[in-house]
Amino acid sequence: MPETTARSTSLAACRTIIFMVWMTFLTLIWILPALIISPLMDLPARHRFIGRPFCIACVWSARLILGLRWKVIYEGELPSRPSIIVAKHQSSWETFMLPALLPPQVQVIKKELTRIPIFGWYLAMMGPITIDRTQRTTALKGLVKQGTKRLNNGFHVLIFPEGSRVPAGARKAFSKGGSMLASRVKAPVIPVAHNAGDFWPNHHWIRYPGTITVVIGAPLDSKDLPTKFLHQQCEEWINNRVDEISATPFQGTVITELTSGKRF
Repeated sequence: MPETTARSTSLAACRTIIFMVWMTFLTLIWILPALIISPLMDLPARHRFIGRPFCIACVWSARLILGLRWKVIYEGELPSRPSIIVAKHQSSWETFMLPALLPPQVQVIKKELTRIPIFGWYLAMMGPITIDRTQRTTALKGLVKQGTKRLNNGFHVLIFPEGSRVPAGARKAFSKGGSMLASRVKAPVIPVAHNAGDFWPNHHWIRYPGTITVVIGAPLDSKDLPTKFLHQQCEEWINNRVDEISATPFQGTVITELTSGKRF
């Protein structure tokens, strides 16, 4: 987290409140009409005309209101075919930024998120891959089945392998679901590291201004890599790159809870 004073914290708190009010308004004016229009569109059109523009509006709202800028570093050439995007999860910011950066994509989400009024309905119409994390074996099978279908339909699949938001300076074991899916369909894996948690902390409601660094790694070829090795390589790369760019590198805390308990 950036260095703060009482004055800067108060200013950040005021900006955060304004941002939350604006996001509520934006969600209502964007999503309610979208729920009416979406049945007239196929899934790619929904992402092109509803989903991605909404995500772009969210990250630019965070930039203009919160002062949250970003810098993107590409460490390799992106593949020309649908891939599995495996990303660090520290905040809600990356859930909007990554669909704006790497379209078209569907996300792997907890099934219960689709039950949230209005926003959950919006998520459902975007065709996400929904899983029940309390049923591990069933969830993995569902991920592979739904993920294969989405990849074959031309979508990237975005996976947050930690399953929930993890505070800056902490770690959580990665699920092998992304690596299993990649090995099954022989799709490239794009690892993504970032330090959004330094400015959008998981443990507090205030968002702080600053520049978030997003590192998009060189794609990992799953054709000749066993699932176990692919998983290990991806997890190590993401954790190491996060430590390099974060103001709060790994402090030794390992999260074991299933969920962060946060919604936004």
